[in-house]
Amino acid sequence: MIYFPFFAGILSSMIHVVSGPDHLAAVTPLVIETKKKAWKIGLSWGFGHLTGMLSIGILFSVFKEIIPVDAISAYSEQIVGLVLIVIGTWAFYKIFKKEKSHEHPHIHAEKEPLIHIHQHVHQETNTHQHSHKNQQKQHELASFSIGFLHGLAGIAHFILFLPVLSFETQWEAMNYLIGFAVGTVLAMTLYALVLNSVTKYSKQEHNPTFFKGIRLAGGMFAIVIGIYWLFFI
Repeated sequence: MIYFPFFAGILSSMIHVVSGPDHLAAVTPLVIETKKKAWKIGLSWGFGHLTGMLSIGILFSVFKEIIPVDAISAYSEQIVGLVLIVIGTWAFYKIFKKEKSHEHPHIHAEKEPLIHIHQHVHQETNTHQHSHKNQQKQHELASFSIGFLHGLAGIAHFILFLPVLSFETQWEAMNYLIGFAVGTVLAMTLYALVLNSVTKYSKQEHNPTFFKGIRLAGGMFAIVIGIYWLFFI
């Protein structure tokens, strides 16, 4: 079948992405803390991951006699662990950071009058929007960077490209590689989209405890996986 290599590449890369707890741990805190278009966090990681894998592949193929590619890969794994710990720590800082806020009573008159209190943080609108845009770009850059490091980490990534050698034509091999690229980006983008939907639901349901629990779990997830990568791999 002409499309088999393409879909095989997609399936192989998607399994690779979602089966790696370090992959998910890297983007989870960033997605949770992103207000809008959190799917771009997953998209950025996917492109970063592909760039990293391509880079280590080129280094291995062209400069294998000169550059210690194995050492680069090994150190990349340590850096990935450190970065995951930093991301997890940052997530905890965001959770427990104290913000200046005050309360306003609100009266809702639907069937029966109901008075409850909302907390508000006052900021200039333009400044607030500009801050969100900057934060979004920072999160996307951080996601791309950690994806790039993940791509560099581990010569084992080449195992995923071994099926290329089994195809009879270059066209089939190219289809597999294209499918692999599409699947890598698609898998993490979908993960970011689903996770963001869960966090938005918890906000809409006015369940701050559940939302805080998601944030805590995301930060702890990143720290635990980071420690494992840093000290045990």
